[in-house]
Amino acid sequence: MDNELIIEIQDLTKDYYDGGNVIQALKAANIKIFKGEMVAIMGPSGSGKSTLLYVLGLLHPPTSGVYIFKGQNILNFSREEQALFRNRELGFVFQSCDLLANSTVFENLELPLIYAESDRSVRRKKILDALGRVGLSHRVDHWSNRLSGGERQRAAIARALVNNPSLILGDEPTGQLDQKNTEIVVEQLRELAKQGFTVILVTHEEEIGDACDRVIRIRDGSVVSDGFEDTENITDETLRERVAVLAP
Repeated sequence: MDNELIIEIQDLTKDYYDGGNVIQALKAANIKIFKGEMVAIMGPSGSGKSTLLYVLGLLHPPTSGVYIFKGQNILNFSREEQALFRNRELGFVFQSCDLLANSTVFENLELPLIYAESDRSVRRKKILDALGRVGLSHRVDHWSNRLSGGERQRAAIARALVNNPSLILGDEPTGQLDQKNTEIVVEQLRELAKQGFTVILVTHEEEIGDACDRVIRIRDGSVVSDGFEDTENITDETLRERVAVLAP
């Protein structure tokens, strides 16, 4: 982690409407995220943690507030500009890795490059580079439905990396993995943060929160802790020990 502020949200709210009732999923959230951080968002079911992640990923528009990314208020972007921004700057990893079952790993990773209008001549190199980051270069031409569960999730991480985004967003990315594969995925995400990627994970697992640099806690739509008070004495050695706890 360095001192470059990559995200700042100010008084961010998200309301949903159920008939005549207003459900406040997010209430005046204020958060700062720095480049190279690995941050967990945690809270009880229904607390608003996934809503916050989807707002950060420009998948759900907020009701009000300010969202500054690298010095720009991206809520002022048009829908087309936000879509282009999302494709180039953000990578997503979901609990169900959502790989196309009847396609190769290469074809799965090629899709975001096609959407980004990446030149065909450089796509394979970008795909191999992304797979190399997660130790799956040797699986590039395998059918995705023949990968193990852990390999599929690592391929999903590689797909999130293929456009070299600034921010990786994960919604319970280890939720369907056993302990050993959870340990591998968390360690790889930590390594990506060391390389300068910013990683934000929604999780309900305290062990994964412990393996992150910081935990943002949400309850009833409100940020009750931004985690800065817990980070003063954290070292890389401490984080490695916390990741090791995930091992069976």
